[in-house]
Amino acid sequence: MVPRVQLPPEIQLAQRLAGNEQVTRDRAVRKLRKYIVARTQRAAGGFTHDELLKVWKGLFYCMWMQDKPLLQEELGRTISQLLHAFQTTEAQHLFLQTFWQTMNREWTGIDRLRLDKFYMLMRMVLNESLKALKMRDWEERQVEQLLELLTTEILHPDSGAPSGVKSHFIEVFLEELAKVGSRELTADQTLRFVDPFCRIAAQTQDPVVLNNIARGIFEAIVEQAPFAIEDLLNELGEEEASEGAEQEQDARTEEPYEKPQGSFCGAELDVGEEQAGDDEDSAGAVLQFDYEAVASRLFEEASRQSTPSHNRKRLYKVVRKLQDLAAGLFPEDDVPEKAYRSLREGRRETRTKKRGPRPRLQDKTGGPSGVRRPPASSPHIPGPRCPGQGLVLVLAAQGPRHLPASLVGTCRLPTLPRP
Repeated sequence: MVPRVQLPPEIQLAQRLAGNEQVTRDRAVRKLRKYIVARTQRAAGGFTHDELLKVWKGLFYCMWMQDKPLLQEELGRTISQLLHAFQTTEAQHLFLQTFWQTMNREWTGIDRLRLDKFYMLMRMVLNESLKALKMRDWEERQVEQLLELLTTEILHPDSGAPSGVKSHFIEVFLEELAKVGSRELTADQTLRFVDPFCRIAAQTQDPVVLNNIARGIFEAIVEQAPFAIEDLLNELGEEEASEGAEQEQDARTEEPYEKPQGSFCGAELDVGEEQAGDDEDSAGAVLQFDYEAVASRLFEEASRQSTPSHNRKRLYKVVRKLQDLAAGLFPEDDVPEKAYRSLREGRRETRTKKRGPRPRLQDKTGGPSGVRRPPASSPHIPGPRCPGQGLVLVLAAQGPRHLPASLVGTCRLPTLPRP
């Protein structure tokens, strides 16, 4: 009788993770977590690359077998949080590397009915990897290692990643980064996270990847600019309100606190109390960017001689939009209502730019030539908006997160007709 061969623990766990019974799979996930903690705590412990590939093979089919959306979400969160069971940074990076390699290898075999839960799993793993950086206070060396890993396994042309994996990663990257680090990251730090996308956008020969990066990263930064201004206003208002409360406690007076007439925080507090819940749903977490620095970095990559002409033309359009933001010009009239109201009430500095209308020929009556004038008895009919008129309000805010002085917002208001 042939003696039974003892299989390695990784293969045994992988077999149970891919079992038919949910109870067996759930028990295997719990045992895997304990096994990871126990093995990585030993000085001579740790996993090899092949061992983690076997583990991820079992985890992949554990997710494959799971049905019902709520259970899929719970399982995806449990799997992604296995990252924190590893006790060393090197083991965590190896765990992430083998995950993305597994997704690249198995992606073409996923049917359309199972795509959504694997999209969710990729989003959750990315979120937990960014949380691991946050636990280390966004250490520069750790950030560079993670970005290099993601670039090598997903974004680089030689990575072998399918288009679906690349597209989804690009689509959710800024969103997950904002969820994790919008409160801590400065403009210089967010530029470091965007830098790999600048290089890949300039080098790639795939027009799909170029378009996805341009739309999912750089144009997303432009579209979020009004909400970044609003988020900055909220933060400044909260700081001024807390300072006022501290001064009131120090003075120990029984008189109620009165809002200064020219105070910026007064208007922000009123609006914040009324629409606190709506703002969180509409704008959400927003990252702060130095638009001039992003434009300069993107221009540096796009202007290289090795950059394809199609890439250069596409990226130059994005550079112009970023430069307009740095100069204080929004590409659309999309300034948030809170920022607009604070500007109208004189809470911040305003500057009026006046541009004279184009000269027109006048008829004998002194009016514009070729334009019919309404009779004196008829009510006033406002004409079309004149592109040479309008009030431009400029907000320049130097925020607590070391934003550059060039971060300004502009709002064009329609010209009111004269009675």
